[in-house]
Amino acid sequence: MEQQQPERREGRSFPERKGQKRKLEEGAAASSEDREISTDGGGDAILNEIAAQVSVLNSAFSWQESDRAAAKRATQVLSELAKNAEDLVNVIVDGGAVPALMTHLQAPPYIDGDVAQRPFEHEVEKGSAFALGLLAIKPEYQKLIVDKGALPHLVNLLKRNKDGSTSRAVNSVIRRAADAITNLAHENSSIKTRVRLEGGIPPLVDLLEFSDSKVQRAAAGALRTLAFKNDDNKNQIVECNALPTLILMLGSEDAAIHYEAVGVIGNLVHSSPNIKKEVLSAGALQPVIGLLSSCCPESQREAALLLGQFASTDSDSKVHIVQRGAVRPLIEMLQSQDVQLKEMSAFALGRLAQDSHNQAGIAHSGGLGPLLKLLDSRNGSLQHNAAFTLYGLADNEDNVSDFIRVGGIQMLQDGEFIVQATKDCVSKTLKRLEEKIHGRVLRHLLYLMRISEKSIQRRVALALAHLCSPEDQRTIFIDENGLELLLGLLGSTNTKQQLDGAAALYKLANKSMALSPVDAAPPSPTQRVYLGEQYVNNATLSDVTFLVEGRRFYAHRICLLASSDAFRAMFDGGYREKDARDIEIPNIKWKVFELMMRFIYTGSVDITIEISQDLLRAADQYLLEGLKRLCEYTIAQDITLENIGGMYDLSEAFHAMSLRQACILFILEHFDKLSTMHGQNQLVQRTIPEIREYFCRALTKSTTNLQSLRL
Repeated sequence: MEQQQPERREGRSFPERKGQKRKLEEGAAASSEDREISTDGGGDAILNEIAAQVSVLNSAFSWQESDRAAAKRATQVLSELAKNAEDLVNVIVDGGAVPALMTHLQAPPYIDGDVAQRPFEHEVEKGSAFALGLLAIKPEYQKLIVDKGALPHLVNLLKRNKDGSTSRAVNSVIRRAADAITNLAHENSSIKTRVRLEGGIPPLVDLLEFSDSKVQRAAAGALRTLAFKNDDNKNQIVECNALPTLILMLGSEDAAIHYEAVGVIGNLVHSSPNIKKEVLSAGALQPVIGLLSSCCPESQREAALLLGQFASTDSDSKVHIVQRGAVRPLIEMLQSQDVQLKEMSAFALGRLAQDSHNQAGIAHSGGLGPLLKLLDSRNGSLQHNAAFTLYGLADNEDNVSDFIRVGGIQMLQDGEFIVQATKDCVSKTLKRLEEKIHGRVLRHLLYLMRISEKSIQRRVALALAHLCSPEDQRTIFIDENGLELLLGLLGSTNTKQQLDGAAALYKLANKSMALSPVDAAPPSPTQRVYLGEQYVNNATLSDVTFLVEGRRFYAHRICLLASSDAFRAMFDGGYREKDARDIEIPNIKWKVFELMMRFIYTGSVDITIEISQDLLRAADQYLLEGLKRLCEYTIAQDITLENIGGMYDLSEAFHAMSLRQACILFILEHFDKLSTMHGQNQLVQRTIPEIREYFCRALTKSTTNLQSLRL
């Protein structure tokens, strides 16, 4: 059975990818020359503003201070327009901003007459990288920007610190270049490859050790994107010796840094077993486990997902993860308000629960309750990962009692599961638990059913009704009083308890009937003799005549004597009919009497629902048990929610055991609907003594039959 692995994210979720623009904006407002650009004006005014700024960029590529100031301001204006009104991105690109901004990703050349000073050094390049990064948020412009030649310039900007410069401006331009690469490569495998071919990965790895934390974060973010589903990029990142630094970054006090670092590692190990082994060998396990207790939910999510990936390596990894303290924080995460956090922790626990050494530990640490609660989630992936983890825990017989004690069986049975895979997983979990209800597990459950508080006793009885084997039913429900616990639920004033009790009893009845159906009535002690169809109402050799509704019905005493004790008493006893030639039948219709006699002569008869009740009355009067059972069977096919009360009364009036059994099973099967109908609760309370008698008889007989089969 497959576990659903949560989708690993390529881009940033700190902030989320949709908030990447805001991340790029960080620090932009801190510039003293930034100003808010209004987008409330008319369309023509905005078009004119964009055209003016593009014109400035096209004409101001020099070291002259006025040109540099104008170019810097132009990049700021375009950036403000792009971030304040996303629909303007198309207008900016259509206005020719991309090639104009591209030009300013590099320093202008020196020409004769330029002064030695470099006004706004790095700042125009930073502004251009920032603006292009904003434009690249729209996927349709990623290729355009790259095709215009942005990547070589952005890679060169990553190296601006190589000449020994450490100013704030240098830090900013490097960070903006890394962020622009992140956006250009996001979900674009071709551009990821082109970044590698342009030599972008080695400088990004070097920047992981940069002194400025924002640069570290930006470099890690770019590497995270470049590593996602690109094996060649992954390999180069590892070959550039990024792992030791990334592992150190996991321990950073800066949440943004350890979030990006764990994201890079996660993308590196995704679907790459060899890199996964290298990461573990480099000492990543304990720092990742440490992030489970981070105050940063994003890092917690990534750490849990990464541990789930580590746990798929081999059994040793699963055991080491648990030994190093991952279980308790993962269980705490299950109770978070963050749906994604719960999903990731359920995924990790699901992987860990596939190892037998971990299963009891997860349950003992309190994992069962939170996992069972997640079955009520409306998130299909979260629900499935919780179900998969429970499936793993059910494999350990030490967990069976805990499953039952916390009400897990009812939650598994009652859950509304979104996808078929989850339904299948839950079915297999219940099957796993069922296979373990024997030996010491059963003895422990019976012990709990004897000494625990009433609510636990009832949960045990409910679970055993669904899970126990037929050979143990008598011990559990007769000898150990489990039946009384279920009947107590059925007689409760709590509707949920009544429903649970009815469902358990119906399941128990089906199991016992499958082994040995309860006889509807004892067979007649009289040996049957059937004369055959040709003698029905035939005067030939007839020695007795019945008068029914004024009509004569010819019969034969020898056949009637053999058919039932009632006719034997009539013809052999001291009744006046003994020697009578004509016997009047005052209370039975001709059609009913004819069918009854046809059964006596042939042993079979077709019974319609319309005549079945009158025929049942006649069969009861003349002690024709075989005919009575046939009538009861026909009547039972017509039981409905509306007539169940009348049918039960009928079964009592004529001591119709088979019909009464059918009524009992119908009540148990359809209790959920009956419980909402006026007056039906009284019917349930009336039937409880009969239900008790039925189960005592059924369970005792089924066990006896099972023992006979074994002999």
